[in-house]
Amino acid sequence: MSFGLTIEKLFLIGLVALLIVGPDRLPAYSAQLARLVKRLRGMAKGAETRLRDEMGDDFDAVEWKSLDPRQYDPRRIIRDALKDEPVTPAATGTVRESAYAQRKRREAESGVTPYDSEST
Repeated sequence: MSFGLTIEKLFLIGLVALLIVGPDRLPAYSAQLARLVKRLRGMAKGAETRLRDEMGDDFDAVEWKSLDPRQYDPRRIIRDALKDEPVTPAATGTVRESAYAQRKRREAESGVTPYDSEST
């Protein structure tokens, strides 16, 4: 993961760290940062291993990548939705009415508001 860091940004961060910390303490702090990163990677790998052990064969890293919210671009989703042709009954051949629409149609036809006698 790059977090949008370029060589120039890393160089600037290093220069600021050198000015703030000082050249004599910078190697020690760099070593501490490296140990912290290694420890965090180990914790993440351990969590992944534990998750894989608990979920068994159902766990697949590819499935998790497909659920990454960063891949969804709202502009693209809206653009795709707007360019889609509306589905007409003639195009599909048959029309299935949703359960909600069926219930609303039955209510309108019967004129009686449905209720559950056991719940009241």
